[in-house]
Amino acid sequence: MIGTPSTTPPANALVAPGAGLQTSRALALASTLGLIALGLAWELWLAPTGRGTWALKVLPLLPALPGLWRFRLYTYRWLSLLVWLYVAEGLVRAGSEAGTGRLLAAGQVALGLVLFAACVLQVRWRFKGRPTP
Repeated sequence: MIGTPSTTPPANALVAPGAGLQTSRALALASTLGLIALGLAWELWLAPTGRGTWALKVLPLLPALPGLWRFRLYTYRWLSLLVWLYVAEGLVRAGSEAGTGRLLAAGQVALGLVLFAACVLQVRWRFKGRPTP
């Protein structure tokens, strides 16, 4: 109708952080920190494979922490792609290792899936209300 204000935000506006966005950010931060802690503990103390140089695999996750904390959409997008490397490694190692290594690999897969879901929710909710191209 003419003269009636629109209830949809403008095309270039992002949705302001709400409860769902806060929750998905908290999940993304927690699972990223969990993947870092698990990777370091796994390769340095719990079930090391060699001299501990595999602990360097957590380095690509470190630059994501400031971006997640500051709600940087770009960070959520690239992290949702990067996390699949950790999920794939966890799946391979869950099938090839026994004992503690298998449990740690299952934990890595679970953390990776939670991180992916949190990133996807963050991106979807941030673009909610934007017209599709």
